[in-house]
Amino acid sequence: MEAFETVELSTDLLIVGGGMAACGAAFETSYWAKKNNLSVLLVDKAALDRSGAVAMGLSAINTYIGVGKGENTCEDFVEYVQNDQMGTVREDLVYDIARHVDSSVHLFEKWGLPIWKDAEGNYQRAGRWQIMINGESYKVIVAEAAKNALGVDNIIERLFIVRLLTDANDPKRIAGAAGFSVRENKVYFIKAKAIVCVCGGAVHIFRPRSVGEGLGRTWYPPWNAGSNYAMMAQVGAELAQMESRFIPTRFKDGYGPVGAWFLFFKSSATNAFDEEYIHNLDMLKPWAPYDSAKPVPTPLRNHQMMIESIEGRGPVFMRTERAIAALAEKYKDDPKAYKKKMKELESEAWEDFLDMTISQALLWAGQNIFPEEKKSEIMAAEPYFIGSHASHAGMWVSGPEDVAPAEYKWGYNRMTTINGLFTAGDGVGCSAHKFSSGSHAEGRIAGKSAIKFLVENPGDVTLDTSKFEEIKAEILKPLKTFEEGKGYTVTDDITPNYIRPKMFLFRLNKIMDEYAGGTSMWYTTNKAMLERALEELRMLYEDSKFLGAEGLHELMRAWENYHRLWTSEAHVRHMLFREETRYPGYYYRADFKEVLDEENWKVFTISKWDPATREWSIRKEPVQNWLGLK
Repeated sequence: MEAFETVELSTDLLIVGGGMAACGAAFETSYWAKKNNLSVLLVDKAALDRSGAVAMGLSAINTYIGVGKGENTCEDFVEYVQNDQMGTVREDLVYDIARHVDSSVHLFEKWGLPIWKDAEGNYQRAGRWQIMINGESYKVIVAEAAKNALGVDNIIERLFIVRLLTDANDPKRIAGAAGFSVRENKVYFIKAKAIVCVCGGAVHIFRPRSVGEGLGRTWYPPWNAGSNYAMMAQVGAELAQMESRFIPTRFKDGYGPVGAWFLFFKSSATNAFDEEYIHNLDMLKPWAPYDSAKPVPTPLRNHQMMIESIEGRGPVFMRTERAIAALAEKYKDDPKAYKKKMKELESEAWEDFLDMTISQALLWAGQNIFPEEKKSEIMAAEPYFIGSHASHAGMWVSGPEDVAPAEYKWGYNRMTTINGLFTAGDGVGCSAHKFSSGSHAEGRIAGKSAIKFLVENPGDVTLDTSKFEEIKAEILKPLKTFEEGKGYTVTDDITPNYIRPKMFLFRLNKIMDEYAGGTSMWYTTNKAMLERALEELRMLYEDSKFLGAEGLHELMRAWENYHRLWTSEAHVRHMLFREETRYPGYYYRADFKEVLDEENWKVFTISKWDPATREWSIRKEPVQNWLGLK
């Protein structure tokens, strides 16, 4: 095995990640750090311009409150999110996003993001909370602002952090991180008095619908490996709502977005018999009172669509041809105007995909689909873990000082249960519907809080440098395992000496799909299946010691899969603990199906892995409805 250089760095604040939350943290901390003579370093395993969930671009910003023009109030948004997540969100965290998110959107426009305007010059709404953008370069624009604020000398790209490190004298105090370059033979140890860990959500935990030649095509970015959840859990930070997975309904196989079609184009969806299944409200009654919420919660909308396929009324179609025809209808009497309008609508239909999901546009072209002429299939995808969309898995964090109930407040805003360790975006649990703009705003919130923590806690931290060589050997072990084991068989892919990352991923996907409620089981599981999943995952932990990597790229894949394994176990343990089907359309407990136990289970599920005992514990935390909303 080749030699690796050990690089030791030190900073006051370390930002780990490169997505929207990381860019928000970088932008905000640059100002406050300079005022307080503090250093900030950002490291990202990718490249900031195209890192994170917005890498391909977006066609809409999904969270804009419009407080300044009286369009909505922060309380309106909290009520919407609370209902959509069927009663289990932290109102303090959601409220905090609502009062800050508009300012991030205004910054995006200032930095050059094209936002659609109506005739009066107001932002063009696609729905109550959504505004339309020309967003193919959305992330590039936001990243440029972050780089300009922080300075490129304070950013290291292609550096994959795989472990967080606590203080040698205080295991409840963060003190640094360790990782490796995915381009050079270097292992990094970074001492940091505070960390904002913002590494996105988790993809490829479950077997994806796109397999074979389509493998790698997912709705959320395939490089999101659960590193947020795994690394923070490994140092003892508490996880929250890890049972809350997200099942996006998207255009089949290409994962193209449906939001613009439902909200902007006013499209409908029908089953194989041309029935608009959303009007079948009887199937939602077991989940009262959320069955009467307006709009219908995302899990319940999923549930309605899934029942169509399960009961043999699929496939389900987005009626793009009807939507376009309806929008052009009023121009029918003027052939020239009608032709122009149809061309405009056709262009907008393709642009929706070209702005954010180019693969869906390619799929349309490959299947001879003209959206103004032909309907398109939509389908529920495989499960994802995400704290910023219509689900709320993540870490248990301290809330804002002025509005958080006492039970939700023990430290600085967005700080985990490990002192000095902050998170935002997909990393924050119990707080959904942030999307890109809210994640950026939350990154700013967490970054500013981290600076406040540093100012008020100026003492130094200590890393146990005597363990550096041991940690370095652990990080590089897959390279050593491959080097020593190769050549035993004719092909290096199949050998008793190691397992390559791709094959390890297939094993994990199979376990989670078949036992933890994946697509092949129509998202259904039960106690016995979940216990079997834990048994299989324990054996996969044993297998993980034999991960082999041929080079730096495979080393990255090996560590991503190790983080996925941790995330998977947390998810299974949370589902076992929550004895109800609170999120139909996301997953079903067959042994508690169509039972919503508001009295006992309107709670958050909080878990912790204890580094000292290496044991998991899990508990309930009551939902506090401090705003007094319905």
